[in-house]
Amino acid sequence: MTDSSRFPAMLLCLAYMALCLPANAEPVVSGELRSADSVQAFQYKSALERSQAAIGGVLGNHSLTDHQGRAIALDSLRGKPLIVSLIYTSCYQICPMTTRHLATVVDKAQDAFGDDAFNVVVLGFDAYNDSPQAMQSFARKQGIDDRGWYLLSASPDTVNALSEELGFEYFASPNGFDHITQASVIDAEGRVYRQVYGEVFDTPLLVEPLKDLLLGRPKPDQTLLSELVDKVRFFCTTYDPARDAYHFDYSLFIGIAIGALIILSGVAFIIIETRHRRHPAST
Repeated sequence: MTDSSRFPAMLLCLAYMALCLPANAEPVVSGELRSADSVQAFQYKSALERSQAAIGGVLGNHSLTDHQGRAIALDSLRGKPLIVSLIYTSCYQICPMTTRHLATVVDKAQDAFGDDAFNVVVLGFDAYNDSPQAMQSFARKQGIDDRGWYLLSASPDTVNALSEELGFEYFASPNGFDHITQASVIDAEGRVYRQVYGEVFDTPLLVEPLKDLLLGRPKPDQTLLSELVDKVRFFCTTYDPARDAYHFDYSLFIGIAIGALIILSGVAFIIIETRHRRHPAST
C-alpha cells in the first residue's frame, strides 16, 4: 500500500473509532456523574475518606422493604447494635464472597454474645433490580435465608440517602457496579460506630466493636450488678487466634482467685507475726 492510499485508510479508522466512543462514558456515583479522575480517586482515596467521615453520624429513619414485601422503618432496629452490609444481587463474585464471610464472622460473634445480641441488615443498593424477590433469592444462594437477618430493598432516593449516611460509595461500571466493600457497625442509638473493609477480614475487626458496644458501655437504667457482670464478661471474653473464635476465659478468674489467696495469705501471715511479736509465748 502506497503512502497516498494509507492516509485515507487512517482517516476512516479514526472516524470509526470516534463513532464507537459513547457520548457520555462517565460512571454514575450515587445518582451523580463523575469524571475519570473521580473514579481514580474513588478507587484509591476518596472512598475510604468518605467512609471514615461517616463515623459518628446518625442514620435517618428510612422506610425499607423486607424480603417478604413488608415495610420496615430503620428506627425499629434501634435498641441494640446493628451490622449493615450493602450488596447488589446480580453481583456474581465479590458480594457473594463478602456475604458468606460475613455470615461466618457473625456466627462467631453470636457464639460469644448470644443470637439476639445484635441485628444484621443486608441491603440491595441496586434499587431498580434488588427487589424483595431478588434479595430472597440472593440470600438463599448464600445460605443466609434462615439466619434471622433483615434482607432489605429500598427506593433509589432511600438508597442514595442511606448510602450517604453510611459513607458507602458506588458507581455503575461495565461489569455492574464498582463499590467500596464495607460492613458498618451501628450502635443502639443508630450512630455509625465502626467501618470494616474487605471481602474477607479478620474476625476481631467486626467482633471487637460489637464487644465494645454490648459489654463495654453502661446501658440506660442498668443496675450496678448487671453492669458488673457485663464488665466481667467484657474482660473475660477473649479471642483465640488458633481457633479463630471468641470464648469466655475462665483462667482469668482462676488467676484472680490465686492472686487474692496469695494476698490474703500474706496479710494473715503479717497479722500473725505482728501479734506474736507483741505477745511472745511465755517460756
